[in-house]
Amino acid sequence: MPPAAVTFQAAATETVTITRDLPGRIDAVRVAEVRARVAGILLKRTFQEGAEVKAGDVLFQIDQAPLEATRDSAEANLVRAQANLDQTENEVKRFRELIAVNAVSKQAADNAESAVAVASADLLAAKAARATAELNLGYATVTAPISGRTGRAQVTEGALVGQNEATLLAVIQQLDPIYFDFTQSSTDLLALKKAGSEQNKVTLLLEDGTEYAHPGKLLFSEASVDRTTGMVTLRAEFPNPDKDLLPGMFARARIVQSIKKDVVTVLQRAVTRGQGGKGTVMVIDDQNVVHPRPVTTGDMTGNKWVVTDGLKSGERVIIEGLQKAKPGATVNPAPFEAATAAVSPAPDKGAASSKN
Repeated sequence: MPPAAVTFQAAATETVTITRDLPGRIDAVRVAEVRARVAGILLKRTFQEGAEVKAGDVLFQIDQAPLEATRDSAEANLVRAQANLDQTENEVKRFRELIAVNAVSKQAADNAESAVAVASADLLAAKAARATAELNLGYATVTAPISGRTGRAQVTEGALVGQNEATLLAVIQQLDPIYFDFTQSSTDLLALKKAGSEQNKVTLLLEDGTEYAHPGKLLFSEASVDRTTGMVTLRAEFPNPDKDLLPGMFARARIVQSIKKDVVTVLQRAVTRGQGGKGTVMVIDDQNVVHPRPVTTGDMTGNKWVVTDGLKSGERVIIEGLQKAKPGATVNPAPFEAATAAVSPAPDKGAASSKN
């Protein structure tokens, strides 16, 4: 029988970039719960649900009438307290003139001085009450605390809000930029730090497998490792000008784990796995004789394995025809061409049909 025809590719020494695809979730940069800070009837909603708002925009209007009445009452109390203070101070002045000629008792003069102190405290309390009333009146106009996108309104016009609790009215989320939170093992985190900040760029892979158009960057990692899983939470930041990324979306982060120089690589399809997962490749010597070679594989880069032991650069490794290449047999080798392999299924299918 003529020697079996096989294709080979020489093991190469090259510099490879090791990447990792890590799953995680999209999170908003800032989230603000808009709540009622005063009690009252909700009169009006002034924003469109799902629309973009800016910080300071009016979102809701709570009935101001009771709060205006409270403000006016506080203002009247302030005027009364000021008048009372003026009166007590005038009395003290008169008592001081009279005590100089022993026209009043020392006790009466002391009582007048104490009355001034009490009136001063009452005035301060009245000012604080008026300030509180003005603040509460301002809270009746509910504004956006941050810029972002609004969700649906949690209450409708006519509802009583803020009674014994800070009623949730709406939620605003800032979506540009946006965060992506994911986890990584502590071992891989050390390798990531060794890669340096220039390599700490992140590519986002969406749920449908497409690559997000804008690259991101790593921001930080948690200060501790989860004891039960050995994982560390990391956060990346991505531009989101078109608001394509929404909080809660599942995605995968592709990060550069490390860059390895002068490593031996071989196509993944050339490595077969035996019992225990040990890898083996078929090597062709100078006499075109096949020899099995146990190899130890490390990281994966693209469609190749990084071989850490068992293979040298330049050795010819069988890619196609492994079933026909028996250990010790002589073969007819030809260089492997990826373009040819891509179209090879068509004749195989035809051959299979002819057997039927």
